[in-house]
Amino acid sequence: MTWTGHFHAYGPWIGSPDSYHREGDRRPPHPDPPAPPASDEDKTAIRILQRYREVAAEFPASNLPPMMSGYWLLKRKQASHERTWTDTTAPLDWMTKHFLDNPPMEREDGRRAYASLETRREYALEVLPVGVDVSWVYYNRSGSIVSLNVVCCPNRHHPYLSCPLG
Repeated sequence: MTWTGHFHAYGPWIGSPDSYHREGDRRPPHPDPPAPPASDEDKTAIRILQRYREVAAEFPASNLPPMMSGYWLLKRKQASHERTWTDTTAPLDWMTKHFLDNPPMEREDGRRAYASLETRREYALEVLPVGVDVSWVYYNRSGSIVSLNVVCCPNRHHPYLSCPLG
């Protein structure tokens, strides 16, 4: 499998589980907007259209991680030249730094709750060169969720999405 492109890093996002688990806020708007209400009294159609408009305005600007990593490319204001690289070393170092700054929770019984940093790094080094996104998402010691993401561009799973940096 071959892939040629670059990598965008997104995050770290650190937030409440309640925010992260609101999946509706983590999905982009459907490309086809809902039909306008047939009348001013069609309350359901009005609510649907209103929610669609909210999502269309909020999703691209929000730093909340999307449900699918490739959809970070739709969040153009979250991309930066400083977190865009063509080799795998820099994004992996970026992820490692933030992982060490925000370590995962530890289980009370002393057993490991998540894959080790070494295992995470090995996996990332294996898949990034072939165009597979890498997301590290875990609970930290304070109970917040940490999300670190490296997204391949062009994206193998969302080839219709353009680079957020133009």
